[in-house]
Amino acid sequence: MTLKRGRRLRGCMGVFCPSGPLPETLDSVARSACRDPRFKTCPVTADEVAELSIELSVLSVPQPIPDPSKLETGRHGIIVRRGDRSGCFLPQVAVERGWGASEFLTQCCLVKAKLPSDAWREPGTEVLTFTAEVFVDRA
Repeated sequence: MTLKRGRRLRGCMGVFCPSGPLPETLDSVARSACRDPRFKTCPVTADEVAELSIELSVLSVPQPIPDPSKLETGRHGIIVRRGDRSGCFLPQVAVERGWGASEFLTQCCLVKAKLPSDAWREPGTEVLTFTAEVFVDRA
């Protein structure tokens, strides 16, 4: 679940392996989105609620991709994992930022997983892709 005010990200939380039916998972994700660490320093105010949009992305099961440079931006989301570090970007992130596959992977390593920029190219780093069906409620 992603909350945005205009084009500005306000918060985002989710799960990759739901533990129950979709309605229960949605309830759980909505509650966890309210605890996004970004809200501690910049909480949503009553004045901005009417301007928020909610995106719900229902993800496919993540699958390893043998050659990460072949992922399709706009279609594939990514998970990059190495050791105890991991990062994820939804498919729409690459489109919103104008990134090609290499930049998408590099930014996920740097920003989300806190890994070296080229970690996605190295043995021992796992890259998985997934697709998402996106539902949007715009303010």
